[in-house]
Amino acid sequence: MKQVYLDTILLIERLHRRFLDVVKTELDKLKFEDINNVQTLILYNIGRDQLTVGELTNRGYYLGTNVSYNVKNLVENGYLVQEKSPHDKRSTRVKLSEKGLKLVDQMDVLFERNVEEIGKISPGLALLTDTNKNMHQLERYWTDYINRLTR
Repeated sequence: MKQVYLDTILLIERLHRRFLDVVKTELDKLKFEDINNVQTLILYNIGRDQLTVGELTNRGYYLGTNVSYNVKNLVENGYLVQEKSPHDKRSTRVKLSEKGLKLVDQMDVLFERNVEEIGKISPGLALLTDTNKNMHQLERYWTDYINRLTR
Protein backbone atom coordinates (compact mmCIF):
# COMPACT_ATOMS: atom_id res chain seq x y z
CA MET A 1 0.00 0.00 0.00
CA LYS A 2 2.78 2.43 0.90
CA GLN A 3 4.48 1.99 -2.48
CA VAL A 4 1.21 2.56 -4.35
CA TYR A 5 0.61 5.71 -2.26
CA LEU A 6 4.11 7.04 -3.01
CA ASP A 7 3.77 6.15 -6.70
CA THR A 8 0.52 8.12 -6.82
CA ILE A 9 2.11 11.21 -5.29
CA LEU A 10 5.04 11.08 -7.72
CA LEU A 11 2.74 10.48 -10.66
CA ILE A 12 0.64 13.53 -9.77
CA GLU A 13 3.79 15.67 -9.82
CA ARG A 14 5.04 14.14 -13.10
CA LEU A 15 1.64 14.62 -14.76
CA HIS A 16 1.59 18.28 -13.73
CA ARG A 17 5.08 18.81 -15.12
CA ARG A 18 4.18 16.97 -18.34
CA PHE A 19 1.09 19.15 -18.76
CA LEU A 20 3.26 22.25 -18.29
CA ASP A 21 5.47 20.83 -21.08
CA VAL A 22 2.39 20.54 -23.32
CA VAL A 23 1.53 24.20 -22.68
CA LYS A 24 5.17 25.25 -23.26
CA THR A 25 5.30 23.34 -26.55
CA GLU A 26 2.15 25.12 -27.70
CA LEU A 27 3.54 28.52 -26.67
CA ASP A 28 6.69 27.80 -28.68
CA LYS A 29 4.63 26.70 -31.68
CA LEU A 30 2.57 29.90 -31.49
CA LYS A 31 5.77 31.98 -31.06
CA PHE A 32 4.89 33.45 -27.66
CA GLU A 33 8.30 34.30 -26.21
CA ASP A 34 7.35 36.77 -23.45
CA ILE A 35 5.30 34.41 -21.30
CA ASN A 36 5.87 31.02 -19.69
CA ASN A 37 3.60 28.02 -19.18
CA VAL A 38 2.72 28.80 -15.55
CA GLN A 39 1.83 32.39 -16.42
CA THR A 40 -0.33 31.08 -19.26
CA LEU A 41 -2.27 28.90 -16.82
CA ILE A 42 -2.72 31.88 -14.50
CA LEU A 43 -4.28 33.76 -17.42
CA TYR A 44 -6.48 30.77 -18.22
CA ASN A 45 -7.66 30.59 -14.61
CA ILE A 46 -8.53 34.28 -14.58
CA GLY A 47 -10.52 33.87 -17.80
CA ARG A 48 -13.15 36.58 -18.19
CA ASP A 49 -13.19 37.40 -14.47
CA GLN A 50 -11.70 40.28 -12.55
CA LEU A 51 -9.81 39.07 -9.48
CA THR A 52 -7.54 40.24 -6.70
CA VAL A 53 -4.19 38.51 -6.37
CA GLY A 54 -5.51 36.84 -3.19
CA GLU A 55 -8.53 35.46 -5.04
CA LEU A 56 -6.25 34.22 -7.79
CA THR A 57 -4.05 32.47 -5.25
CA ASN A 58 -7.09 30.78 -3.70
CA ARG A 59 -8.61 29.83 -7.04
CA GLY A 60 -5.47 28.51 -8.70
CA TYR A 61 -3.70 27.07 -5.69
CA TYR A 62 -0.54 28.99 -6.57
CA LEU A 63 2.00 30.11 -4.02
CA GLY A 64 1.37 33.75 -3.09
CA THR A 65 4.81 35.16 -3.86
CA ASN A 66 4.88 33.39 -7.20
CA VAL A 67 1.48 34.82 -8.12
CA SER A 68 2.58 38.37 -7.25
CA TYR A 69 5.77 37.98 -9.28
CA ASN A 70 3.93 36.45 -12.24
CA VAL A 71 1.14 39.04 -12.15
CA LYS A 72 3.77 41.79 -12.24
CA ASN A 73 5.37 40.21 -15.33
CA LEU A 74 2.00 39.64 -17.00
CA VAL A 75 1.09 43.31 -16.49
CA GLU A 76 4.50 44.45 -17.80
CA ASN A 77 4.15 42.25 -20.91
CA GLY A 78 0.62 43.45 -21.63
CA TYR A 79 -1.34 40.27 -20.84
CA LEU A 80 -3.08 41.68 -17.76
CA VAL A 81 -4.58 45.02 -16.82
CA GLN A 82 -4.25 45.96 -13.16
CA GLU A 83 -6.70 48.41 -11.58
CA LYS A 84 -7.19 49.76 -8.06
CA SER A 85 -10.36 48.51 -6.43
CA PRO A 86 -12.95 51.31 -6.29
CA HIS A 87 -14.02 50.19 -2.80
CA ASP A 88 -10.62 49.49 -1.23
CA LYS A 89 -7.67 51.55 -2.47
CA ARG A 90 -5.23 49.06 -0.90
CA SER A 91 -6.51 46.28 -3.13
CA THR A 92 -5.90 45.86 -6.84
CA ARG A 93 -7.84 43.76 -9.31
CA VAL A 94 -6.52 42.16 -12.47
CA LYS A 95 -8.24 41.23 -15.70
CA LEU A 96 -7.05 40.00 -19.07
CA SER A 97 -6.07 42.52 -21.72
CA GLU A 98 -6.89 41.90 -25.37
CA LYS A 99 -3.48 40.23 -25.72
CA GLY A 100 -4.27 37.99 -22.75
CA LEU A 101 -7.72 37.12 -24.11
CA LYS A 102 -6.18 36.16 -27.45
CA LEU A 103 -3.72 33.79 -25.78
CA VAL A 104 -6.43 32.23 -23.60
CA ASP A 105 -8.53 31.63 -26.73
CA GLN A 106 -5.56 29.90 -28.35
CA MET A 107 -5.03 27.74 -25.26
CA ASP A 108 -8.70 26.82 -25.38
CA VAL A 109 -8.14 25.53 -28.94
CA LEU A 110 -5.29 23.38 -27.60
CA PHE A 111 -7.47 22.00 -24.80
CA GLU A 112 -10.33 21.27 -27.21
CA ARG A 113 -7.89 19.41 -29.47
CA ASN A 114 -6.61 17.43 -26.47
CA VAL A 115 -10.16 16.56 -25.41
CA GLU A 116 -11.04 15.41 -28.92
CA GLU A 117 -7.94 13.20 -29.12
CA ILE A 118 -8.47 11.75 -25.63
CA GLY A 119 -12.10 11.05 -26.57
CA LYS A 120 -10.86 8.72 -29.31
CA ILE A 121 -8.86 6.66 -26.81
CA SER A 122 -10.68 3.89 -25.01
CA PRO A 123 -12.05 4.46 -22.36
CA GLY A 124 -11.58 8.25 -22.89
CA LEU A 125 -14.24 10.11 -20.93
CA ALA A 126 -14.70 7.25 -18.47
CA LEU A 127 -10.97 7.27 -17.73
CA LEU A 128 -10.96 11.01 -17.02
CA THR A 129 -14.14 10.80 -14.96
CA ASP A 130 -12.73 8.00 -12.78
CA THR A 131 -9.39 9.78 -12.45
CA ASN A 132 -11.08 13.02 -11.35
CA LYS A 133 -13.23 11.16 -8.84
CA ASN A 134 -10.18 9.48 -7.33
CA MET A 135 -8.13 12.70 -7.25
CA HIS A 136 -11.00 14.53 -5.50
CA GLN A 137 -11.16 11.76 -2.90
CA LEU A 138 -7.41 12.03 -2.30
CA GLU A 139 -7.71 15.82 -2.05
CA ARG A 140 -10.52 15.44 0.50
CA TYR A 141 -8.44 12.97 2.49
CA TRP A 142 -5.46 15.36 2.60
CA THR A 143 -7.68 18.33 3.49
CA ASP A 144 -9.32 16.38 6.30
CA TYR A 145 -5.91 15.20 7.50
CA ILE A 146 -4.58 18.78 7.66
CA ASN A 147 -7.73 19.97 9.41
CA ARG A 148 -7.41 17.24 12.05
CA LEU A 149 -3.80 18.21 12.76
CA THR A 150 -4.43 21.94 12.95
CA ARG A 151 -7.39 21.91 15.34
